[in-house]
Amino acid sequence: MLSFCLLAIGARELTGQLSTFQVLFFRGLIGLAIATVLIMATKGFTLFTTKRFKLHAVRNSIHLIGQYGWFVGIALLPLAQVFALEFTVPLWTALIAAMFLGERLTGKKALSIVLGLIGVVIIVKPSTDAVDTASLIVLGVAICYAVSHVATKSLASTEHPLTILFMMCVMQLPVVFLFSLDNWLWPTSIEWLWLSLIGVTALSAHFCLAKAMATTEVTLVMIMDFLRLPAIAVVGVLFYKEAFELSLIVGALTMLVGNVWALSNKNMSGSS
Repeated sequence: MLSFCLLAIGARELTGQLSTFQVLFFRGLIGLAIATVLIMATKGFTLFTTKRFKLHAVRNSIHLIGQYGWFVGIALLPLAQVFALEFTVPLWTALIAAMFLGERLTGKKALSIVLGLIGVVIIVKPSTDAVDTASLIVLGVAICYAVSHVATKSLASTEHPLTILFMMCVMQLPVVFLFSLDNWLWPTSIEWLWLSLIGVTALSAHFCLAKAMATTEVTLVMIMDFLRLPAIAVVGVLFYKEAFELSLIVGALTMLVGNVWALSNKNMSGSS
């Protein structure tokens, strides 16, 4: 929770300072350095290679689009709204896994998806105004992350987590570097601080989430993870003067109920 919140704060602080592609470049560079050190420390040099290059390429292309959209959403929307819409990821994952991995879409999962979509409608409020582009972008991000999760699940059956992380950084770095050249600016000292924070917390957030899921029920992890929504809402109100709307909490709670309902009575472990 702390890592996800610090990651969002770092992204917000760099808004308007450095281009999104440049932020993604330094995030990937830090991730690559950490992954390389960890692989070399374990002397598992075969982890630098893969036999599933095509699936890695698909996963990392979709994941990169999702990352870019997430940083755009952080710049345009209240932090809490970005986090709330991001909670639709498990719902899209269930749909995509049913379509491409042959996982059974049970009545319980279907109901959770319906509750999730109701939660989205409550948050976005399309009946009062035209749905804003930023909200649609973040919903697109959630779908991209869901595709990425499904691909990761497939890769995890044959690939080490460090290989998945290493290939992600190696494949994404050249792309974001090329796109960042047009607006390249050397970071100032304070910007280096925020970039370092983003690079470290991007890894620590998912590492902690994966470890938590490996040691307890996914339902409990999701309930705990939900607490980052009110936490980031408080940050938004106190430090960025963002409005706090009751509809956001109601919509997010509806999605949480759907997610927990789909996972209830299951003992699951996995990685993010």
